[in-house]
Formats: sequence, structure tokens, C-alpha cells
Amino acid sequence: MNLKRIFIFISFISIFSSSLFAQTKQNDTQPLPYSYKGISLGMSLDETKIALIQEPEFGYTGDRDVSLIPGSEQILIETDTTNNLGSPFLTQCWFQFYNEKLYIMTINLNKDKIDYYSMFTTLTKKYGEPTTLDPQKTVWEDDDVILILEKPLSVKYIEKKVYTELRNYSNVEISAQEYTRQLFLEEF
Repeated sequence: MNLKRIFIFISFISIFSSSLFAQTKQNDTQPLPYSYKGISLGMSLDETKIALIQEPEFGYTGDRDVSLIPGSEQILIETDTTNNLGSPFLTQCWFQFYNEKLYIMTINLNKDKIDYYSMFTTLTKKYGEPTTLDPQKTVWEDDDVILILEKPLSVKYIEKKVYTELRNYSNVEISAQEYTRQLFLEEF
């Protein structure tokens, strides 16, 4: 009879400790990052340029890498490491600004050096289970940041508030265009 009680006690301890371990493991994840290699979402255009100069892995060559996105007030910095000017793990990187504040960083990775599965595994271990997962991309999201791993192999850091604001604005604009189109079609 005592053996049965000992077995039940050990089973209870085992179940309790495994659930405690599972909770601890989930809590070991880190918050989503706002920055990569010293460049943070929300930085000004000038701060980003200085940070890019100080971090040679991006292959930033100065103001000639900066342009205005056609049809918008957004500024884009495009860096390229394919000329052996930066990290062998990066190819091109894009830094998008709205109101002169960085709100999207796109880091394209060298598929010859890194693979999608390794990045997926690393990001999942570090930031927990993704918010959404589909064949083309994996998304982690919190109140402030959207982190996207896209195929073939890029990582996007997005400031959620600005992104949502711009997306909602463009949806309103499209709706107005659709309404005007409908009025035009009804004239016939």
C-alpha cells in the first residue's frame, strides 16, 4: 500500500514540475527587437545615416544610397553588400522612413550562408511561437513591433503604429477611389 502512495506522490511531483518547466520555458522568450546592429526603429534619418556609417556590415556608401520613394513622402536608404563592402551574411538592406523616422528595416540575408529554417528556429527560440505562419512568411507581433521572416530569406522589423496608420490611410484612399470609379461607371 505504501508503494502505491509513493508512486502517486512521485507522479504528482513529476506532473507539477513538468508544467512548471513548460511555463518557465515559455517565459524565457525575449521581447521583439526594435533594433538590429545599432539601428533602431524610430531613429531619425540623420541618426540612421550615422549609425550605418559606424556599422560597416551594411555596406552603406553615403547619401547616394538615399532616395525618395516615388509617389510618397517616404525616404528609402538602400545598402548593398554584394561588392564585398559589408557582411557576407547580408545582401541588400532597405531602411524606410516616414516623417523622417525609421519605421521599416528589411534585412536580406545571403542564402548561400544562411537558410530559412535556421532563421526560423533561431527566431522561434528567442521570441517564442509566431503569431502567424504561412508558406511565404512567419510573423511575430506585439503591441509595438512586427517581426517578419519572409521567403526567400529576409527579416523585416516594422514599427506597428506607423505601419498600421499608413495602411489604414491607404485603405481609405482606395475606398474613395473605388467610390469615384463607381460614380463614373454609373454615368454610362
